[in-house]
Amino acid sequence: MRVVDRSRNLHERVELWSAALLAAATLTTAYSAYQATRWGGQQSTRFTQAGAARTESAKAQSRGFSFVTIDADLFTQFVVAYSQGNKQLERLFVQRFFRDEFRHAFSAWRKTRPSTNPQSPATPFSMKQYKVADLEESEQLEDEALQLFEEGREANQTADNYVLATIFFAAVLFFGGLSVKFGSRRLVIATLVFGSLMFLGGVARLATLPFL
Repeated sequence: MRVVDRSRNLHERVELWSAALLAAATLTTAYSAYQATRWGGQQSTRFTQAGAARTESAKAQSRGFSFVTIDADLFTQFVVAYSQGNKQLERLFVQRFFRDEFRHAFSAWRKTRPSTNPQSPATPFSMKQYKVADLEESEQLEDEALQLFEEGREANQTADNYVLATIFFAAVLFFGGLSVKFGSRRLVIATLVFGSLMFLGGVARLATLPFL
């Protein structure tokens, strides 16, 4: 009678073990699938933002190069006026036609006395004061695009890791469900032990992944 009771108790414990393993694996599978979906959305968002930032960077760069071309053209005409000794036209270029960004660099360049100082930069464009806001904005947007793309790539890798975890826990479900089909008690226990070890390994892996 005791042998029968022990056998029944062991059978109930094995069934409870199997049910608990199946329940836990189901929950972790659902969680992994949910996180994979969230990170997949994060990847898509970051890649879209990176593309938009690159587009804005290209626009800012185009505007910046246009301003550089304008500055160079006006400076060339100023040099012509200077070579002709036309002071009035020189002042007109400096005060009215030069852009504020260029005028700042031009003023700093003139203080170096370029007509008499051989160490002076050849043009204002070589001065550190010469800056084009649109080109600086373009560089910032490009850096932002690279950062967003990297975040998207990392999100994609995280989503892949969660998908792998989903497959891993699906295998646990398989072994947990298979265990009750065996007639051999030792085989049932061995299958449950193996499934439990896989489950613990999967949980340990999940603990290393970021979550949203």
